[in-house]
Amino acid sequence: MTQVEVNSSDTGTVRVLHLDLPPEAVERFTQMAGTGEWPLKYALGALRLREAFVDVVSIRDLDEMPLSRYLAEAYDVQARALGDDRTRLDALRGHVLVLPPQAFDATSQTLTISSPLKLIGSYSGARPAPKGPKVTSKSARGQGSGGAPASTSRGNSGLLKLILAAIALVLALVLWLALV
Repeated sequence: MTQVEVNSSDTGTVRVLHLDLPPEAVERFTQMAGTGEWPLKYALGALRLREAFVDVVSIRDLDEMPLSRYLAEAYDVQARALGDDRTRLDALRGHVLVLPPQAFDATSQTLTISSPLKLIGSYSGARPAPKGPKVTSKSARGQGSGGAPASTSRGNSGLLKLILAAIALVLALVLWLALV
């Protein structure tokens, strides 16, 4: 058995596991039954697993494409992240499971991987680029030395004081009339 830590804040680690089963048993093992039984979840020892994000890959279906290239194109796994595992990944036969971080539903958990699964590796995908253009306005960059910002309103404080005084006068008049 192999233990693997999954962090709830992980957004870029793709885990690849070899599935040592005959082709006719793969579907029954990897899909949740109508009764809720799910052999894959049990073999992973997972607390939470989202079926929609479990990618079952038949190496034969990749045709001429090596598994390392599939990981690069489908999951943005960089060549340097694969390192020495590239040859081992490309030599695999049968079926593999590719589990992106979304498969674990942002749940911290310790996987206890058992037969018929074998962990091949965990690989970092490309980090998503920030959305939108870089912020360049003066207010976004910050000004000054960290103190409170200077007031930008001018001429309004006198008007505000006059309005507040009028409201107080009206309230005092209403109270006086109510008591008389």
